[in-house]
Amino acid sequence: MGNSCSGLKEKLGQRVRPSPTLSFLRSVLFPKKKKDFCVVVLGSAGVGKSALVQRWVNSCFSEKYEPPAPLSDVIYHVPDGLFGSGTKMRITDLPGGQLYPALQCLKIARGHAFILVYSVTEKQTLEELTPFYMLIREIKGSNLHKYPVVLVGNKCDEARRELTTLDGAAYALKWNCGFFETSAKRNINVEELFFELLTHERGAETSPQATPEKSQMPDAAAEDRLAAAT
Repeated sequence: MGNSCSGLKEKLGQRVRPSPTLSFLRSVLFPKKKKDFCVVVLGSAGVGKSALVQRWVNSCFSEKYEPPAPLSDVIYHVPDGLFGSGTKMRITDLPGGQLYPALQCLKIARGHAFILVYSVTEKQTLEELTPFYMLIREIKGSNLHKYPVVLVGNKCDEARRELTTLDGAAYALKWNCGFFETSAKRNINVEELFFELLTHERGAETSPQATPEKSQMPDAAAEDRLAAAT
């Protein structure tokens, strides 16, 4: 009886299983919609979040500051070859300050990667990133290692600085996250920043068990200098 049932199941399975031709037609006519790669940019007002996004998406820079609309995302169409055709990077540039807390939680919950931006010309803007980082940790929980976080010290082209590179590196070391100093104005490290996120996401998609990304930490000599400075 058992063998008879097993044989019947196999025959039924062969009947309902779509033919290779039908599967191919379905894949062409009804392709799977690729999930957008959602990047959330956080930081205080005026640190250059919007400028970094515009430099990456539109290859331009404007001295005029225009605060982003709280519900709008910037779409970047990823070139074919990184993820395949049709992939979109959806960038959420959240307003600075304590406005829209519910919106911040929603966007962070849906985010796949996070950029924490401060200005090297204002020490306070680095300190103000701590609540954002803690909120990401709270929402993502034990899965935080799956979502790359990059700390970014913007306006590195400015002569007047209140923060050194080691100041930013100390925070990145404490948070175990990536670190870049950038300039949206001079287009310094902007492409490297976003390509770092894309590379991490591509690795996560192609590997069945992706390992956590290694942070871009200072080398041993830099860590020694950092310890001596503190």
